Amino acid sequence: MSKVRVYQLAKELGISSKELIGKLEELDIAVTNHMSTLDEDTVEIMKELYYEEPKEEIEDKKQIDKKNTKQKKNKNNSDEVELQADKKIIIMPDTITVQEFSEKIEKSVSEVITKLIGLGVFASANQQIDFDTAASIALDFGIEIEKEEEKEEVELGLEQTPDKPEDLKERPPVITVMGHVDHGKTSLLDAIRNTNVTAREAGGITQHIGASEVEVNGKKIVFLDTPGHEAFTSMRARGASVTDIAILVVAADDGVMPQTLEAISHAKAANVPMIVALNKIDKPNANPDRVKQELSENGVLIEEWGGDTICVPVSALKGEGIDNLLEMILLVAEMQELKANPNKLATGTVIEAKLDKSRGPVATILVQNGTLKVGDPIVAGASYGRVRAMLNSKGKNIKKAGPSTAVEILGLSDAPEAGDKFNAVKEDKIARQIVEKRRAKIREESLNATAKVSLEDLFKHIKEGEVKELNIIVKADVQGSVEAVKQSLVKLSNDEVKVKVIHGGVGTITESDIMLASASNAIIIGFNVRPSSTVTNLAKRENVDLRTYRIIYEAIEDVEAAMKGMLDPEYKEVVLGKVEIRATFKVPGVGTIGGAYVLEGKVIRNAKVRLVRDGIVIFEGAISSLKRFKDDVKEVATGYECGIGLENYNDIKEGDIIEAYIIEEVKRG
Repeated sequence: MSKVRVYQLAKELGISSKELIGKLEELDIAVTNHMSTLDEDTVEIMKELYYEEPKEEIEDKKQIDKKNTKQKKNKNNSDEVELQADKKIIIMPDTITVQEFSEKIEKSVSEVITKLIGLGVFASANQQIDFDTAASIALDFGIEIEKEEEKEEVELGLEQTPDKPEDLKERPPVITVMGHVDHGKTSLLDAIRNTNVTAREAGGITQHIGASEVEVNGKKIVFLDTPGHEAFTSMRARGASVTDIAILVVAADDGVMPQTLEAISHAKAANVPMIVALNKIDKPNANPDRVKQELSENGVLIEEWGGDTICVPVSALKGEGIDNLLEMILLVAEMQELKANPNKLATGTVIEAKLDKSRGPVATILVQNGTLKVGDPIVAGASYGRVRAMLNSKGKNIKKAGPSTAVEILGLSDAPEAGDKFNAVKEDKIARQIVEKRRAKIREESLNATAKVSLEDLFKHIKEGEVKELNIIVKADVQGSVEAVKQSLVKLSNDEVKVKVIHGGVGTITESDIMLASASNAIIIGFNVRPSSTVTNLAKRENVDLRTYRIIYEAIEDVEAAMKGMLDPEYKEVVLGKVEIRATFKVPGVGTIGGAYVLEGKVIRNAKVRLVRDGIVIFEGAISSLKRFKDDVKEVATGYECGIGLENYNDIKEGDIIEAYIIEEVKRG
């Protein structure tokens, strides 16, 4: 007779496994659980005990058992299957929270925590445990768990198949305009697309990546306009990585400058052909030959000097040479034979991303292959979603976007990082799985705290050896600016102190940013954003140094000066008060007047003001009029209503906050 398990004998005797184990223990027969095997003698004893059958009948029963071996074997197999069904095998990842683990094994959180304590592990419901710990606890509950196999993103559904030559079709070229600050990059694009972007930029510098399309001789050209200041090196690098042709704008009256050299490096690193646009040739002091000489000294030899780089003299201001430049772009593009497969799921790159209060996360993307359609599930970095709407470069809604098309999309879960790759996938479920894996990796990164510092006393702490790392949190109005500030600040690291950007995000400075800065002893730098009064007050309570800037290099200069102990606080901004716009009125001959309520502090007639909408600075300037009822007044205090007008600005909306401030000289001790 083959060995019989406890649960099999119990079933045959018509009793529970627990009762049978109890009876066996009374007879000093050692068993551990219902899976324990029993020898032939023990089985006979138990049968005698429960059946109270004579020995002859037992012998007869043995014969019957032998005759029905096959049936019993089948019965045993079915019991094994039944037990296997009871014995759960659960698939789990490398790490899992206690809450999720308890749900998977269908036990209460308290039971799991009790077992953890028994193993010497103290964890709350939301804390993670590793696979080995989970396996030990599961075994105690009689449950088997297996480690989840790591699935590659390709397996999860990201299309990676190479395109067949017959599927490829001609696509428009993507052009990046690069060069030194103030050499006329944006003005050149203005001349091409008849727009004026520069006038809206703070300090006349392009600070966000933009994308636009123009049509020349029936063919489309896509332009990426990258900022020119050296703080945006990383943004220019990203532009070059997605481009087919780089236009290097060099001023004929200025020559090769540091950012010109960086632009050349990026174009060469990306292995893209370059066209030199020699701008400002209309200026009396223009010297094209000197510029060509400087370019040749830095590895760019133009065609007329025996090289392979096309050079086109242009004047963005007067529109000279623009047609010739566009023809050269099409010629170089034709030589490259640019092709893509429009009949597949779209892939491409995120050019820019921001948070919009009314529309949610908005991303500007460049489709590089395939066709993106409204309704497609997509993955972009650590964000996912379904494309709810697509807008082209002219702001019009479109249903689909083919290769080399720059579009603004809505529908993502949150704003992705600028420069992230995006992929359209077949199902929402696939997008969610991919993003969950990516987010899990991001969560693994931890923050290291250092001593609390402010920029004023940074040098003192460095000298005393208290600061080895300077933690900084960066918040800006768009993702590209966040990345640019981060890259620039990290470069300031030296032998004595390492600059570490522990967090960078899009949108206004929030309470959670203050708490993170407090916990990690960081300085907060805001670019083109303004915190609310609640956040400012919390920063004071938590002793967090919070600074806001409108021009990036001012932030960089401040941190650099503080590290050298040379931060001279010549002037300091003092916020006088905040005013909320509650109604707007259009007055003929005057413009838009805001019916306002002074929330805190006071507003005075000769103060400087900034208009803040959803935490983003929209306008900076001066007050044109300040009235109480029909009378002009010099100031209005907290709790009073007033009428307020801004100089040369009429786009005032309900809910806007006007912040009044003055600049005063402050001497630091």
